[in-house]
Amino acid sequence: MSIEVQNISKSYGAQKALDQVSFSIKKGEIVGFLGPNGAGKSTLMKILTTFINADEGTAVVNGNDVNSSQLQVQQSVGYLPEHNPLYLDLYVREYLAFNADVYKVAKSRIEEVIQLTGLTPESHKKIGQLSKGFRQRVGLATALLHNPDVLILDEPTTGLDPNQLVEIRNVIKNVGKDKTVFLSTHIMQEVEAICDRVIIINDGKIVTDKKLEKLVSEEKEQIIEVEFDKTIDENLLATIEAIVSYENTANNIWLLTFRTDEDMRPKVFDFAHENGLKTLQISLKNKNLEQIFREKTKK
Repeated sequence: MSIEVQNISKSYGAQKALDQVSFSIKKGEIVGFLGPNGAGKSTLMKILTTFINADEGTAVVNGNDVNSSQLQVQQSVGYLPEHNPLYLDLYVREYLAFNADVYKVAKSRIEEVIQLTGLTPESHKKIGQLSKGFRQRVGLATALLHNPDVLILDEPTTGLDPNQLVEIRNVIKNVGKDKTVFLSTHIMQEVEAICDRVIIINDGKIVTDKKLEKLVSEEKEQIIEVEFDKTIDENLLATIEAIVSYENTANNIWLLTFRTDEDMRPKVFDFAHENGLKTLQISLKNKNLEQIFREKTKK
């Protein structure tokens, strides 16, 4: 395994950030680490990268214990923290050259990571002149500089525009073919686009750890979006067979959730007719990762 975490706990005073967290990740996996703010994501990533120590439990990265073999862990991990620390007065190539000296890697690697992360058009500038998106690219290039076996990325696409998002996702996907990638994000589309597996943490505890495809396919609930021609008493919706929840999203548009394998659209048509309503539009929607996330992390 590239990453093995066993019963990790961490507290800040009376606040328990991590509570008996355990999981393992194989080489070549791209794993999305999801959770609301304050759930413990960044704390765990700091433990895996030796920035802080856990109170209890063990963590092994690329065969090295994070407590007893910190230098070996640091040599085998590329880390992009949530708040990307950079020397703003240095030029892009100058900054990467500084880090290349630290890692003792060949200067030719600098040009490789500049091209890999799409920094070429901005590489002649000082980091302080770059947009937030390009600063993120500098951080990612630095994480890749020593060609690590494990990439740990905390909110790697913060500040990127839609075009940059696609480019960086492709970079992460490509490097993930022969590395382990462990990334946290609040962007569900990002996880759906590049991750093989999803781990969801809430209040310091793992609440879900499954392959993305399996996680979505296991959800038996059916969601129907319907627009009625006029306002409806929402208590009436509770009378529809097999309905488990309903949400008014805009004017007379509702999301109706059912727990059944049966196509419930005919039932919704019948309900509308019985209550003197017309359906202006109706469509069947698959449950997406965002909806699953909200259910797994709601208080």
